[in-house]
Amino acid sequence: MKKQVLVSVDRGETRVALLEASGTPSPRTSGGGTSRRRRRPAGSSEYKVAELYLERRGNRSIVGNIYKGKVDNVLAGLEAAFVDIGLEKNGFLHVDEIVLPGVEAPRRGRGHGRDARNNITDLLKPGQEVVVQVVKDPLKTKGARLSMDLTIAGRYMVYAPYGEGVGVSRRLEDKERERLRKEAAKLDLRGAGAIIRTSAQGVKRADLERELVYLFKLGEVLENRVAETAAPALVFQEADLSVRVVRDIFSADFERAVVDDVKQHRRLTSFFSRTAPELVDQVDLWEGDTPLLQAFGVEDVLASTLSRRVDLPSGGYLMIDYAEALTVIDVNSGSFIGRGKGARLEDTITKTNLEAADEVVRQLRLRDIGGIIVIDFIDMSRSRNRDAVLKTLRKALDEDRTKTFVVEISPLGLVEMTRQNVTDGVREIMTRPCPTCDGEGVIESEETIAIEFERRMREIAKETDADAILLQMNPRVSAEFTGNDARVLHAVEAETGKWFHFEGSEGLPLDHFAVLVEGDREQVLDRALPFREGEEVHVEIVEPHMYNPGDAVAKVDGYVIAIRGGTDYVGEKHLVHIDEVGRTAATASLVDVAPAVDGASGDDDDELDSKPRRRGRRGGRHRSSATAGSAAGGSSDPE
Repeated sequence: MKKQVLVSVDRGETRVALLEASGTPSPRTSGGGTSRRRRRPAGSSEYKVAELYLERRGNRSIVGNIYKGKVDNVLAGLEAAFVDIGLEKNGFLHVDEIVLPGVEAPRRGRGHGRDARNNITDLLKPGQEVVVQVVKDPLKTKGARLSMDLTIAGRYMVYAPYGEGVGVSRRLEDKERERLRKEAAKLDLRGAGAIIRTSAQGVKRADLERELVYLFKLGEVLENRVAETAAPALVFQEADLSVRVVRDIFSADFERAVVDDVKQHRRLTSFFSRTAPELVDQVDLWEGDTPLLQAFGVEDVLASTLSRRVDLPSGGYLMIDYAEALTVIDVNSGSFIGRGKGARLEDTITKTNLEAADEVVRQLRLRDIGGIIVIDFIDMSRSRNRDAVLKTLRKALDEDRTKTFVVEISPLGLVEMTRQNVTDGVREIMTRPCPTCDGEGVIESEETIAIEFERRMREIAKETDADAILLQMNPRVSAEFTGNDARVLHAVEAETGKWFHFEGSEGLPLDHFAVLVEGDREQVLDRALPFREGEEVHVEIVEPHMYNPGDAVAKVDGYVIAIRGGTDYVGEKHLVHIDEVGRTAATASLVDVAPAVDGASGDDDDELDSKPRRRGRRGGRHRSSATAGSAAGGSSDPE
């Protein structure tokens, strides 16, 4: 099965898509894009998105990272230790994952008796320093899962500094496994161990030796950092998402990897230059006018992963529901009533179930669903039909790189299976619990929407000749741009050469986006500023000012009003006089209370822009700005 990898890099996140040929002739090319080296269509077959990976800035997966940690607590009843590795939550280290020099690691699994010498309280003590690797990300309330059996992943092999012997991937055919085992037996591993990966199919010993030199260097770097670093601390970081995915899945079946970012393209070609020079020519730089993921239809697939319902080609559909540690997938016949005059109910049900078996596996991979999974197929009366559905399910799982275990289908049509849960999937990264339904459903997060809006802003900037643009959106979304001293907004404005301003109210949907004004800055400000100097308005004072003692803050649809001497009136509504108006904040004085004896606290000149001041009332017309400030006193002016 031919495959392609797409890597798209934005300011907020990196997205990687794995595409697989479906075998259906494609009526179109890759969507108008070109690579730097050659013009290539998407391929001779229509490609379907098989896997999706997302990584947000500052929220990278830590699977594969190696830490020098300190044992915090040893629990004999759990046969485990909790290790401080410098993160918010301690990592969990089970006795089966302990590897110590001169001590034979127990490998008999949970529930089996162990000699006293293998008791965890004899192997580890509180305060002891250990070197551990993360094998599972922190998920929900649980900390990271750790192992002392360290590995460093390469292109063709996984190097185990504290291991011994050579293993070969079981996904390879027996003949190829035996050949690779003979080739690896001639390698000098310097007393360490290695696992030959599936991607090593067809490689020669010279390829393995070249990569081994690269892995030895990484091992030396790790050893030096462990010696020089005080616990707890990170001593070795796994490669970023694009390198990690391409390294793990790029093989002879892959036609190419396409990257839309120059730096990321350089990083990938550099990696392959050291590990697999013959693959460098298969990494292309996308320079098409259409965004990469949009050209290949990935954006729509990404959005579909948030939906409970998945339609099948015949008219049936799947319903996917999530629980704490369980995912239930229900198969429904929907509008499918069979084909042909002689169609029978059993045939119609079997046809729907066969389609569902393929689509279920595709959704498991797309959404990276892990844990216990129950698939409720439509009941079939014939055992041979149940066997056919189960066979289709198992065959589809052969393409899944994640470990799975499937139980036989029951007479009721239920299939129970498990799938390894290593890190957060696309759904968990893109969403947050809905505040309206208290977590019963999900909506796109403000960060996700802001990232999408940033892409729209760049497109609008290309299409308009105006210097300034007024956008309407929910204040919680625009705060993603104006928070933290408006660094994101500054970056977008520097990139596009345009000046953006926001207005909106909490009543707007989070995904609301509208262009209100395109013109010069004076035109935009004239429409956007919610107040005028000299105006008197009633406001609710919500909190003390973060930086100016004695002052307080009111907010009107995200626009910040710093009120001099308002600390004593937090939680109350008062009439205030607008003294000065800025792009993101204003200063005001209390009108309906007596002034304090010691006077109001200092001016907020830093929160005001350098534009000429406008005086006079608005004539009762109110327009709100969505540029919310910090939680306690407003942000600095992004002017």
